[in-house]
Amino acid sequence: MSSQDHSSRAGSRRRSSAAPGAPTSPQPSLGPIEVAPSFKHKAYTALKNAIVAMDIYRSRDEIRLDERKLAQDFGISRTPVREAMAQLESEGFVRSVPRRGVFVVRKTKREVIELITAWAALESMAARLITENALDDDIKSLRRMFSSFVDGKVLANLDEYSEVNIEFHQSIIRMSHNHVLIDMAENLFTHMRMIRRKTIVERDRADRSIRDHMQIIESLEKRDTARAEKLVRDHALGLADHVARFADYLD
Repeated sequence: MSSQDHSSRAGSRRRSSAAPGAPTSPQPSLGPIEVAPSFKHKAYTALKNAIVAMDIYRSRDEIRLDERKLAQDFGISRTPVREAMAQLESEGFVRSVPRRGVFVVRKTKREVIELITAWAALESMAARLITENALDDDIKSLRRMFSSFVDGKVLANLDEYSEVNIEFHQSIIRMSHNHVLIDMAENLFTHMRMIRRKTIVERDRADRSIRDHMQIIESLEKRDTARAEKLVRDHALGLADHVARFADYLD
């Protein structure tokens, strides 16, 4: 067999190994996915929930997280706890200080105002989408949240109202049915939850809050897009104004 025949057959084999006209491309190297939640994920969820449940703005004292004690409390090694705290740090809930440890983050007044301003943009867009797409029954469910707070009963049940207030704002986001907006709001709202819990008991914010909520719900029921969007935005920015004027404990 001549060298020309050999080269021809080799070239033919090379051409037949790939689909005509389809260039080869690099592929990611993948392994099996572990279905069960990891210790890191469980530690992350437990720590995040614990931080959110704390009234971190009541005191100016630093809140230090003891990695060794947390691992003992969870009954796991320190590695997943360390990984969980690294994720929480990336989300702005804790900060690591060299040679001192890991501390829960308290937002400054400026940071809180910026969070609220961003939230106002997201929630007002959610309100617009609700007027355009939400079911009537879903909108009615917002009104039912406040049925037990009529006739001046807000101040008598502030703790309960605080939780309903938080659920109301979460529902506005959720009812938008815009998954990108919902994902963007998720981490932001966790920070908002902590500051809302603190501010709802200050001055006359609880009474003002329920009045604003009733007006928002009415505009949503009427499918008044422009008014609903404005009321939701103004409600959030009212919180930003309150923080700017009165939240000196954030400085």
